[in-house]
Parts: sequence; structure tokens; C-alpha cells
Amino acid sequence: MVLFFFCYFITTTQKSVAQVNINIQSQPVWGPIGYDHVDYYYIPDVDMYYYVPQRKYVYLSNNRWIFNSVPPAQYRNYNFYTGYKVVMNEPKPYLQHKAHKVKYVGFKGNNHHQGIIKNSKEAKYFVVKGHPNYVAKTKMSKPYSNKGKGSNGNSGKKKKN
Repeated sequence: MVLFFFCYFITTTQKSVAQVNINIQSQPVWGPIGYDHVDYYYIPDVDMYYYVPQRKYVYLSNNRWIFNSVPPAQYRNYNFYTGYKVVMNEPKPYLQHKAHKVKYVGFKGNNHHQGIIKNSKEAKYFVVKGHPNYVAKTKMSKPYSNKGKGSNGNSGKKKKN
């Protein structure tokens, strides 16, 4: 019985660790600092969400939730850098919209300072496109191959003059 419990605990713990996901690179530069993973932001000022994995604004229009790469026309001039963002790491938080609207009404307006990714000096945010110190995160590239080439990188054939 003890062995079974121990194996179950190890398996469960490994699954939990494996499910940790870091998506700093996908977060917008106007996003708040301090989060290695974000699914959604709720933005009380404009009463909409932002879905980080797909980089889509999520808003209600004619009683339907719209996912769009740009905010609705009435909020295109809204300053996402200064507005407060509530991090929501839950599936489809917009389905709890009425509760969020009430719970976060006090965060409307520019009276709550939040550090944003664009202004962060932490190197972990330098992978976010648009950050002043942006450095593209390089994938593991194939080692340089000199196959069929001389030591100077040429094909080994002498040039004809």
C-alpha cells in the first residue's frame, strides 16, 4: 500500500511539474511584470480580456464573445501601457465576466501603478518583442557544418584567375 501511494505521489508530482509553462515571450510589452505564465489579462478600464497565447483581444459584441487581433474601434486609442491588467490563469475567464466586472471595478482609472514588461530591466523580459533590449530567443541551431568546404569556408577549389 505504501509503495502504491509513493508511486502515485511521484507520478502526480511529475505531471504537475511537467505542466508548468513559461510564456514570457508571448506576453505583450504592455503586460505587467512578475508573471512567467499568463493565459489572459482582464482590463477593467475597457471591460475586455486579452488572450496571450493567441495574441487576441476578447470582448463582448451583440452578446457574443469576439476574439480579434485588434481591440474594438472605440478602444483603439486606449493606452494599454498605463491601464491596470488583472492576470487570469484559468480557462475562458470571460465566461465569468459579470463577476470580474464587479470584483475589479475598483481598478478602473490610472490610479493603480503596475510595472510593465517594456520598462523592466530583468533579462528574462528581453525575449519579448518590442522590449528596448529585445534579443530574439534563438532555437538550438545545427552545429556549423564544414562538410565539403576548406578551412576558409570555401569549397576547397582554387579560384580561376
